[in-house]
Amino acid sequence: MKAYSIEFWIVIVIILLIQSFWLFLDARKRGHNYWFWGIWGLIQTPMPIVFYLIFVRKIYQYRAGRE
Repeated sequence: MKAYSIEFWIVIVIILLIQSFWLFLDARKRGHNYWFWGIWGLIQTPMPIVFYLIFVRKIYQYRAGRE
């Protein structure tokens, strides 16, 4: 089994922190469940940001415009 280098883990942590920070701030600005998005962004990548962009940013605005 190959062990990953410390640089690999540093990059992963930075990606997770940036993703979580952006999700938290954007969800709070738009009035969504910002704690959920921020925490989910800390534990996994890239699915939280993909789901956020598809379901919160696109579909939510589309439905709001129709009603």
